[in-house]
Amino acid sequence: MSSAVYPWQSLSSEQRLALLARPAVKDDNRIREGARQIIDRVRRDGDAALRALTAELDHVTLDELKVSSEEFTAAESSLDSSAIAAIELAIGNVRRFHEAQLPQPITVETMPGIRCERVSHPLDSVGLYVPAGTAPLPSAAVMLAVPAAIAGCPERILCTPPRPDGSADSAVLVAAQLAGVTNVFKLGGAQAVAAMAYGTDSVPAVAKIFGPGNAWVTAAKTLVAMDPEGAAIDLPAGPSEVLVIADDDADAGYVAADLLSQAEHGSDSQVVLVAMSEAFATEVLAAIDVQLEVLSRRDIATAAIANSRFIVAANRDEAVAISNAYAPEHLILQVNDPRDLLPRLRNAGSVFVGPWSPESVGDYCSGTNHVLPTYGAARSYSGLGVDQFMRHTTIQELSHSGLESIGQAVTTLAGLEGLDAHANAVTLRLADEESAS
Repeated sequence: MSSAVYPWQSLSSEQRLALLARPAVKDDNRIREGARQIIDRVRRDGDAALRALTAELDHVTLDELKVSSEEFTAAESSLDSSAIAAIELAIGNVRRFHEAQLPQPITVETMPGIRCERVSHPLDSVGLYVPAGTAPLPSAAVMLAVPAAIAGCPERILCTPPRPDGSADSAVLVAAQLAGVTNVFKLGGAQAVAAMAYGTDSVPAVAKIFGPGNAWVTAAKTLVAMDPEGAAIDLPAGPSEVLVIADDDADAGYVAADLLSQAEHGSDSQVVLVAMSEAFATEVLAAIDVQLEVLSRRDIATAAIANSRFIVAANRDEAVAISNAYAPEHLILQVNDPRDLLPRLRNAGSVFVGPWSPESVGDYCSGTNHVLPTYGAARSYSGLGVDQFMRHTTIQELSHSGLESIGQAVTTLAGLEGLDAHANAVTLRLADEESAS
């Protein structure tokens, strides 16, 4: 395949911005309005709307929305031992990494007699969405369910689209069950988001919704998050993406494989190569041509590659600046002494260091989470972790002497803001000598 290689030094500021711009989401307004109509329909008609929408959009007629215990048993029986072992390995690594993220209580005496604390609690209820469009994603069930369980969320439900025969994907069910989720519903798309946000007779409403999805799922998540009666969401999501920084000593075949592993997610995925020479970038493009020929999702990957970027940086510093400006979901470092770049790489969802760290391991079982900010959101959002399944409460307790020590500062600051009642709440207490006993 042919694709242009862009020397960064030869581009104007406007051309650089255009080169790093994500492709616009097609039919964004149409999808947003369609998602709104689906949400309204589910809120109005509940389970009846869910069954009708599943028939209309997924072409599946469901008697029961919830996965039964018999279906879980059948799913486990349909997988061979190697598949179950791989899921268990992934769960174990993800659990080990995420258990280390549990927040610890904080107690600080900021001044004598003034104690400040922070304690953490799990969210009361969470909804996990696992896509199953062009490919089922049991790995997503692991990435969502494990931190939810570690956080201790008492109610955890999962929605995943049904297959044509009305069943849920077996690997998704096994992964969910092994990770501690047994309330699974065969629902997909915007209707699943609506069900989790507002509840129906079958699907309980949750406080927060997690998980990736297509443009319809993303639009629905955004809409329910804007509604005070809806549900919070994890993070903004768009098409998947990767940026690879590679010098001339990198293996062009490895780099091509990394780019293609992300490109096969969907035709709207974007891959970016920042090379140190045009010759190496051309070598990677040739390797992509060869590897494409044997991919089962060749057409999807080809479409994504055609919409991607191949850039030549003058040096490592410029490569770092390009990556920070793009803020990729996944960032792969295929350069000599890759860890030397880490302190300067600020904007990335997840970083893969060195030739033996393909992005695939993060997608599945290294232990990090693959639910990551896309579309430039890595400038201000982090990837999924245990803390997002928890809420944090601060506590303060003062003695009379503690209040005396800061009382003047409080009343002065209240006066600057013209808030007399704030000041009065302090002066009344300090004037009451009995309160000191």
